[in-house]
Amino acid sequence: MKTLVLLALAVLLIQPAAADLFSQNDLDTARELRERALTRDGGFDVVAELTTRIGPRMAGTEADARAVAWAEELLNETGFDRVWLQPVTFPTWHRKLERAVITSPAEFDMVTLALGFSPATPEGGVAGEVAMFDDLAALEAADPAEVEGRIVFIRNRMEAARDGSGYGPAVQARSIGARVAAEKGGLALMIRSIGTSSNRFAHTGTQRFDADTRALSAVAISNPDADRLERLIDLGEPVQARIEVDAEFIEAYTSHNVIAEITGAKYPEQIVALGAHLDSWDVGTGALDDGAGIAIITEAGRLILDLDRRPDRSIHIIYFAAEEIGLWGGRAWAEDNADNFHNIQVGAESDFGAGPIYEIAARVSDEAWPVIEAIQAELAPLGIELGGRRAMGGPDFIPSAPFGMAAVDLRQDGTTYFDYHHTENDTLDKIDPEELAQSSAAYAVLAWLAAQSPVRFGSGETILDEEAARNAD
Repeated sequence: MKTLVLLALAVLLIQPAAADLFSQNDLDTARELRERALTRDGGFDVVAELTTRIGPRMAGTEADARAVAWAEELLNETGFDRVWLQPVTFPTWHRKLERAVITSPAEFDMVTLALGFSPATPEGGVAGEVAMFDDLAALEAADPAEVEGRIVFIRNRMEAARDGSGYGPAVQARSIGARVAAEKGGLALMIRSIGTSSNRFAHTGTQRFDADTRALSAVAISNPDADRLERLIDLGEPVQARIEVDAEFIEAYTSHNVIAEITGAKYPEQIVALGAHLDSWDVGTGALDDGAGIAIITEAGRLILDLDRRPDRSIHIIYFAAEEIGLWGGRAWAEDNADNFHNIQVGAESDFGAGPIYEIAARVSDEAWPVIEAIQAELAPLGIELGGRRAMGGPDFIPSAPFGMAAVDLRQDGTTYFDYHHTENDTLDKIDPEELAQSSAAYAVLAWLAAQSPVRFGSGETILDEEAARNAD
């Protein structure tokens, strides 16, 4: 025991204090940013204008183009040192209509949304008996005879959690359920919405497809309708349904990542990257997903621009394109920086709504970990605790993981986030400006101190684990 105590004391003695890592001037500036942010609205004006003037902005639509033009103008008017557009090309898909009806032994229309990249059904839809499965694993294990010629219904429920950990296990039904059903001869796919709300609206989202696999039409139904369908099936009689989807695939479209820079005073080639995604689904107004993130990182940039000095390293504010349909903007950014990741100090994305941040976690080198601890000490007055050393930086930075980019997660409270995720109800009234201000304060402090860090964060030395990547859609 005595040996362990001595070792613990030795570790404490060699850990540098914040004052040993940062100048007092840098710490004072971080505290100024933190306190000034809390007197403002966290960029609420930004998300209000985005959701009011542009509204939903599905990648590849006319609204997407208007959002890019709006973003470029906003960042230029804000006074960033440099603003530019990075082309991003991707496949596009647009819904026209969807309908899911139970026709027997009762008859009722369900509230539904087609899943992203669902093909259209034949004219008049497809009809058949419903085969219910508890989750994707149950469907994968099913005998094809249980699926062939039937409409597959996956009923798995997502559980609410502050860290959103219920999403990963549940979302696999949406991501590849149609592919599995097609392989076993299914007619179409219905899923219980991947969301935690008991309100009667559906949650959309994208799917993954194998080009060599037959694609099935796929829809999500509202959770109350899924409850009713389950009860009907439990009565023991065959349940018949009809699904109709009209959607179209359009030729590849080129949108843009919109990037703004605060140029570093000492090491302009080294970059602290703050991200959020500009696109949204075509329902709601994309306030939480991800208008809030756009507001948070923009406000962090504005706070730093208002200082009477520039950071040592450059800070980039990145509005990613086409995140919702496959991380296309993140892929383009990673490919563009493939030979430059040694100059990416760290990446951090805000893409989890507008709830308060409660924890900082980081994937950085051992040498940089004391810097993360020092940053957390400056975030502690915001109620932010120190987390562990697993972080992905956010969905749009997942394509950067194979290049070894260092990453920080500022983890927001997502207890209610999935009540609204990918729904008609993702609207501005769900955002609390005080909570938005807390998040903006945290991103401003992180960006400033990461830019002033006496050490590099280790890009090129760590990679994202496969499980985290799978669960980040």
